[in-house]
Amino acid sequence: MTYSVRTDTAVPETNALYQIFIRNYTKEGTFQAATKKLGEVKNLGFSWVYLTPIHPIGKVNRKGTQGSPYAIADYRKVDPELGSLDDLKRFIAEANQLGLKVMIDVVYNHTAPDSRLAHEHPEWFLQGTDGKPGRKCDDWSDVIDLNYLTENNRSKMWDELIDTLVYWRELGIEGFRCDVASLVPREFWVEARKRVNLWDPATGVEKRPTLWLAESVHPSFLLYLRDRGFPAWSEAELHDAFDLTYDYDGWQRLEQVWSGKRSLNYYLDYLDVQRAAYPAWARKIRYLENHDQRRAASRFGKGKRLEAWTAFYQLLPGCTFVYMGQEYAIDEYPTLFEKNPVPWEQGEAQFKTMFANIFSATQTIKAHAPHFAYRELGEGVVLIERKGKNGQYKALCNLDDRTGFIELDSVLEGTDMLTGKAVTLKGRIELPRGVLLLKQ
Repeated sequence: MTYSVRTDTAVPETNALYQIFIRNYTKEGTFQAATKKLGEVKNLGFSWVYLTPIHPIGKVNRKGTQGSPYAIADYRKVDPELGSLDDLKRFIAEANQLGLKVMIDVVYNHTAPDSRLAHEHPEWFLQGTDGKPGRKCDDWSDVIDLNYLTENNRSKMWDELIDTLVYWRELGIEGFRCDVASLVPREFWVEARKRVNLWDPATGVEKRPTLWLAESVHPSFLLYLRDRGFPAWSEAELHDAFDLTYDYDGWQRLEQVWSGKRSLNYYLDYLDVQRAAYPAWARKIRYLENHDQRRAASRFGKGKRLEAWTAFYQLLPGCTFVYMGQEYAIDEYPTLFEKNPVPWEQGEAQFKTMFANIFSATQTIKAHAPHFAYRELGEGVVLIERKGKNGQYKALCNLDDRTGFIELDSVLEGTDMLTGKAVTLKGRIELPRGVLLLKQ
C-alpha cells in the first residue's frame, strides 16, 4: 500500500530558508522587533523565513527560567511574551510585502505536561509504567508524548491536530517545519498534507500549496528508538508527505569527518545514496548550523575555512538553510531555555559581505545549473561542478584551509564570481585559500 500524495515536481533548489528564534532574534524578543529586521533577510536573498515555535510554553518541568519553545502549552495560541496574534499577522504581512513566505514550527510528537490537550484529553498521551503520561526519550523531561497508535485516538486527536494546521495555514502561514517528524506516523503526515494542501485525488492537484519540511533524525537515534520497540520513520518514508527533510543522515557522517575519524569522501559518496534512495521530488536542506547544533564559526573559526565550507554546503544538492546570525560569523550559541539575544554587535561585517556574495553566487549557480558533480583533488580540497543549459560553473573549495601545492589534471578557467577577474589555472598550482567560484 502506498501513502504518497506527491505527484508534482521537485521544490526548486533556490528555495532558501532563514531561521529566526523570535525570543533571541532581537533584544526585545518580540514579533514587532523582528518585523523591523525582515528587510535584512530579504536583502540577503532568502525566500523563506522559518520561525522556531511561537506558542505559549508550559510551566511544569520547565527547563531554564524561560523554558523551551518546544514544550508547547497550546498549539492554537501565540506566546504573549512574543506579542499578540495581531503582531504575528503584521509580521506575516510585512514578510509577504517583501516577497518572503513564512514557515512555522509544528511540534506534534509531544506537548508540555500542562498543555491544554493534556488537561482536556489525557487519553491522547503515551502512558508510562506508572500509568502517568510519559515520553519515549527520558532526556526530554519537560514534555510528554502524544500517542498516535491507538484506534481511539486516530479520529479525534488526528482531526484536532490537522484542523490546527489548517487554522494557521488560513492565517497566512505557507509552510510547516515539523519537529522530530520521524517520531510521528507517516500516515498522519500524509493525511495532514492532503487536508491542508487541499489535495484533489481525481487530478492529483494541490489547490492550496504548502511547503512541508521534516526534521528527520540521526540514523543512530532512529535505530535506538526502533530497538526499544517504538516506531520511527526514515527520510525515504517521510518523503511520501514532505517536500524537504533535514540532512541528519548525512550530518552523522559529517560529524565523523569533522572529528578527523573519516575522510570527506565518507560524506560525499553518500550524496548519491540519498539521491538514489529518495523519490525524485525529494530535497534536502543543507546547513552548517541550526538551533540544535553548534555555531559554524565556532567549529571552523572565522577565516578562510568558514568561507570555504559556506560555499561548499550551499552548492550541495538541495535548499540552503541558515540560522540567524550565521551570516555574521557569530560564534555564540543562543540557548533555547533563556533570554539570550544574538550578539549582533559582535558580528563580523567583513564576513557578512563575503557571505552575501557567496550566497548570491550559489543561488545563481543553482538556478542555472542543476546537475551536480564533485571530485576530491586532495585531502580536504574539493572541486564541485555544476552544469545546466544556462551555464557551467566550478568551485574549488579548500575546506581544511591547507597551504602548499596541488596538481590539476585539467585546465581550470573562467570568471571568478566573487572578484570579477579572469582565472586560468593548470598543472601544479598553489592552493587558493577559501573558495574559488568560476563561471565558465
